[in-house]
Amino acid sequence: MEEDRSESRRPAPDLALDVLTAGLNARLADADARLALAYPGSSGARQPVHTVYVPADRVRPGLAAEWGKDAAASLAEYAPTAADLAEATGTDVAAVAEILPRLGDKLAAEPVEDLRADLEDGYGDRGDEAEDADVVSAARALSADLAAGQAPPHFGIRMKGMEAAGRARGARSLALFLVTLMEENGGLPANLVLTLPKITSVEQVEAMVWLTDELEERLGLEAGRLRFELQIETPQSILLPDGTAAVARMIHAGQGRVSALHYGTYDYSAACGVTAAYQSMAHPVADHAKAVMQVAAAGTGVWLSDGSTNVLPVGPPEEVRSAWGLHASLVRRSLERGFYQGWDLHPHQLVTRYLATYAFYREAFAPAAARLRAYLGAVEGGVLDEPATAQALAAALVSGVRCGALDETEVAEASGADTATLVGLATRRVGQE
Repeated sequence: MEEDRSESRRPAPDLALDVLTAGLNARLADADARLALAYPGSSGARQPVHTVYVPADRVRPGLAAEWGKDAAASLAEYAPTAADLAEATGTDVAAVAEILPRLGDKLAAEPVEDLRADLEDGYGDRGDEAEDADVVSAARALSADLAAGQAPPHFGIRMKGMEAAGRARGARSLALFLVTLMEENGGLPANLVLTLPKITSVEQVEAMVWLTDELEERLGLEAGRLRFELQIETPQSILLPDGTAAVARMIHAGQGRVSALHYGTYDYSAACGVTAAYQSMAHPVADHAKAVMQVAAAGTGVWLSDGSTNVLPVGPPEEVRSAWGLHASLVRRSLERGFYQGWDLHPHQLVTRYLATYAFYREAFAPAAARLRAYLGAVEGGVLDEPATAQALAAALVSGVRCGALDETEVAEASGADTATLVGLATRRVGQE
């Protein structure tokens, strides 16, 4: 018997879908606006691979170039061949041989990507007269490097925080630093970075917003010009008394001014009761804190930075090579976990910062380029990638180019897309186009 298909031949009822869609849009308009404001996505700006912290009284013209020369000299002395450096760091010797020319170029041309004149733990309390003088001297040194074309791509200060004992001094140093930079340069330089440490409440972030707003008005700066990093180095900056994530609230309390979250290895570990011998970027308390930071920052456009190791590559050759091995492994670990920036405290750490970073991006290069080429339809691939994954693949290639691990020409040839196209893909707000 033939099946009666009359039901399927009936015309569809008029459901007034346009009216339903309008109703949905009206109901979700406020939520859409909040989402766009709170989660704007990546700006596409270049994130440095590290931040170098130097006490403010030691910041002088040509400091970054000096670090590069010192790092190159340490490489020549302690690991003169690719095999030596490979053995010290546990890196494949062929990969090291490929990277060494790039590493040499980096140490000569751009050894420091982000320099922070430190007025906090690395500097201490030296009294108002001394700190005033050091703030002015550091600002003038950075300005001299700008004029000479040898300033790092990013630079700034880590002021004292908003704790009661240091807030007046922190505000004074910040104001003096800004005024000096403006006097020396005729305005504030681009890529100026300010770091707020020792945060123990959301209110301290709100206070920093108020302070920067007031300084902008007094200095005749554009509203929103002064942005700042949050240094996450206290348990109170991870978890509030009610159990909610403090760092998430801090980002949004920043009203668009928060540029990055930096993990503070040793203060945070100590505050959690970890004894000195076991304080590390790889300790479980560190991983927990950084996981909370990572989720809080996702989609906000706020960068993440891991902390540092205080095991420095100095002393006898075996101690230098051992410290290099530790540093390289920690840098690689951070990169694999989505932390594309960290801290360096000594010139010799530049060797393994760039070795590990370049190895990471060069390993990622070929498969990422092939998958993007397939995603963009140039070839047929064996992996069906989602837009979010394609975005991450593009971001990895862009970051590799920007730090010097990859060349624009090789990336364009392998992926079928130029850098501008990749930047556009890396910064697209997936699911919200």
